[in-house]
Amino acid sequence: MLNYEFKIKMIKDNPFPLSGKCIVNPTAARNKWIRRKKLRRYLKDHLPYQIIDDCENKESVIKSAREKSLDSHIIVAIGGDGTIIDIIQGIIDSERAQDILLGLIPFGSGNAFRKSFGISKKLKKALKTISEGIISEMDLIDIDGNVASFASVGATAQVTQEKLRHAIPGLAGHLLASRIMVGLPRKKQEIELIDGLTDEGEPFERKMLNLNLYDCVVGKTNYFGYSWRVAPKARLDDGYLDITLFETSWLKYYLCFSLIYLGLYQRTQKHFKAKKMIIRSQALPVQYNGEFLGFRDEVTFKILPRALKVIGTKK
Repeated sequence: MLNYEFKIKMIKDNPFPLSGKCIVNPTAARNKWIRRKKLRRYLKDHLPYQIIDDCENKESVIKSAREKSLDSHIIVAIGGDGTIIDIIQGIIDSERAQDILLGLIPFGSGNAFRKSFGISKKLKKALKTISEGIISEMDLIDIDGNVASFASVGATAQVTQEKLRHAIPGLAGHLLASRIMVGLPRKKQEIELIDGLTDEGEPFERKMLNLNLYDCVVGKTNYFGYSWRVAPKARLDDGYLDITLFETSWLKYYLCFSLIYLGLYQRTQKHFKAKKMIIRSQALPVQYNGEFLGFRDEVTFKILPRALKVIGTKK
């Protein structure tokens, strides 16, 4: 078993030195892997790892990542944000996450996850990062056994559900689905925060809040979807969930969306850091990394500190 320090030295001194596998979602970004033959050939010629591109759905991607993690030191994810988080789920499920490095080849439509690690969308630069990049550790969010770098409860989760109901892909699909946000009411919620910090940096052991919320965003990475800076205060490895509580109305949310997109309006909303959060209400819509988790009367978020190692260009 290779220790972490030795892996860093090997990555620094030798391009592609470790045993690895590449896992592809062939349907990402409107079947980009299938459509772009030259790109596919280029990757096969320049990545010295076995490429697995027979995954048919979310479950098969997770299963493949879990199985390939048992005998690999590097797993390269080729796809969009949904594929990446499914591969991360498989790595975590393998119980070998501390011995595996995750490399990224952005191949989706949104590609927000890669921004936190300075990974280029350009193929050649992304390949260079895998062979010469910097290893960063990041926390993950656990939601009832599902891992995520971003999650939300409320209006944006309902948009995710709506988007997945129709077949229109990409940005157009998200914009079409977002029409349902108009008129959505705020919902009374009980929020329990455990072992956290206020926005002013004051520590607390436990805090109870009763709020009328339009949306709640829980993040580890700053961006979601199409460069939406949804969690501007999130830090990859600070050991806390980053929580923004939107008490605003749907109308104000709609009118201020450009500021929300840039991460500016969030400064006006309640913000906390915590190692655990429990939200209670009735039929709360929940999504994580663009996947709809369902409606819950109670949902628990926990931090998984430094759970993953990612090859990027910045810490």
